[in-house]
Amino acid sequence: MLNDDYPDSDIKAKLEQNLEFVRGKIIKALDRCSDPGREVTLVAVSKKQPVQKIKAMAELEQFHFGENYVQEGLEKIRTIDDSRLKWHFIGGLQSNKAKYIPGMFCLVHSLDSYKTAQALHKKAGSLGLVQHVLIQVNLAEEIQKSGVVEQELPGLAEKILELENLSLSGLMLMPPFTRDPENSRPYFSRLRNIKDHLEQRLQIPLDYLSMGMSQDFVQAVEEGANLLRIGSLLLGTRPGCTLYLSNTNLNP
Repeated sequence: MLNDDYPDSDIKAKLEQNLEFVRGKIIKALDRCSDPGREVTLVAVSKKQPVQKIKAMAELEQFHFGENYVQEGLEKIRTIDDSRLKWHFIGGLQSNKAKYIPGMFCLVHSLDSYKTAQALHKKAGSLGLVQHVLIQVNLAEEIQKSGVVEQELPGLAEKILELENLSLSGLMLMPPFTRDPENSRPYFSRLRNIKDHLEQRLQIPLDYLSMGMSQDFVQAVEEGANLLRIGSLLLGTRPGCTLYLSNTNLNP
């Protein structure tokens, strides 16, 4: 694992090691679920991480990055100024911040209200853009987390479809925190089934399932994820954070 106490000269080598490890686990997970051809996009969660690490990852052809905070994300986008990079907004998004997203972030993972959808739509329209979005679903109904509850998902999805400057592209999930990644599996499986039923109801394809982070991405891939949001396992722990990983993920 990459920690923050490595000399600068070693950072790229450690990042490459982490990237190869994660990609290898993804390939094995796809093989186990008999879906080796599925394209899985790895989104490196770069919140609170230095620009130096992001640039090093880009040199290793990791181009997708996820940010949780609007201001921090915008500062990094403008500082790095690399057209190869694809920026994802993955944090809770309030309607008053939505105007900063279109034209800067390729995909919003965390849409959970019609008010915010309207704000995104209005700004995207003023720029002549279509903003791709995912709806965040709070299956466990945890009060401390963002996301729409399952019962309200179809109604929100139908309203978003009426906004011509938004493209509803799938669903996102953050299951309850657990040190045993197998505890996340039922939530991943359930979201996949919800997506399938929602596609039938809306009569549109929902291309993306954004689920799985450092501690449970293997289980997420096995249950159908094609967008993974991985931070510490790739970029190292952030200051003040502790990384909990199961033995399952760390086995070669």
